[in-house]
Amino acid sequence: MKSVPLARSLVAACALLLGQAALAAEPCAAGTSAACYLGFTPPGQSGQMHYLASPASEPKPSAALVAVHGHPRDANKTLDAALLAVQRADATARTLVVAPVFQVADADKCRTAGVPAEQAGDLLWTCTSWIAGEPARNAAGLTSFAAMDALVQDLLLRWPSLRSITIAGFSAGAQMVQHYIGFAADAPAGVALRYVVADPGSWLYFDAVWQPETVAACPNIADWKYGIDKLPATLQRSAAEARARYAQADVHYLEGALDSSAAAGTFYKILDKSCAAQAQGPYRLQRGLAYAEYDRSVLAPKLQRQVQVVPGCAHDVACVFPSAEARSALLGR
Repeated sequence: MKSVPLARSLVAACALLLGQAALAAEPCAAGTSAACYLGFTPPGQSGQMHYLASPASEPKPSAALVAVHGHPRDANKTLDAALLAVQRADATARTLVVAPVFQVADADKCRTAGVPAEQAGDLLWTCTSWIAGEPARNAAGLTSFAAMDALVQDLLLRWPSLRSITIAGFSAGAQMVQHYIGFAADAPAGVALRYVVADPGSWLYFDAVWQPETVAACPNIADWKYGIDKLPATLQRSAAEARARYAQADVHYLEGALDSSAAAGTFYKILDKSCAAQAQGPYRLQRGLAYAEYDRSVLAPKLQRQVQVVPGCAHDVACVFPSAEARSALLGR
């Protein structure tokens, strides 16, 4: 069955169901995106943030997998991929699957069929601003990072049984998640926060690791969002503090084995080819492997984080997330 836009009546019905002790909403089958479209108002704001949710079959799920869409804002496809991963791991009963939707203005082109359009009163970003933690264009200083913090709080209000929340991003969503980690709010008491970074186009480096000739050829290589120079004041955290938090976080890396060329399926045309990005490597796989080596040797040597490379996958969340290789990263061991 093809994905279809969610009706307002479904939104209301889901909101009612989620307010009850037992969740009667039908779980979403892979490929349908028949999920609830839920909204909440972040603290101190008047606008709404939304997410798709496929509730666990148990009324009190213990884990949530938050899957962040890519540049096309394909939250439905991302939700389906994450849900399929949960189903294949036989973890549907205890796991809530969620896909936030960073809404954009009507004139913007980063749209995917089947994802609800923005409504009056929704918080709005541009096609790229949400990726780098910029404020919503119609809110007083609410960054996309703060919106993610608020989403975590909303999940815990609706499902207080949650004890583990994994925030996983693919492609542009992975860029957002990787940048967010060092600026995220503290984990709520009794809740473990985990992060998965899958196939981003570029990475945030916290240290000056580049050779002098590279810096000379690319003077902005250490500037945000590739480095921590010129850090936006709206993020309200120092570079040193963000680095320390990232180094201590529970972070996992995924890369598609075939996301390593300009071949079909790699979406090479949309790969960041700026000077700063090219210095990180020619393709996504190479950039991910290089970052993990930096992580192990400089950023967090005690943790020795590895990259799980998924065979047979290029730049496709529907291939990477449901794979057996991605399972421990997305769902824990």
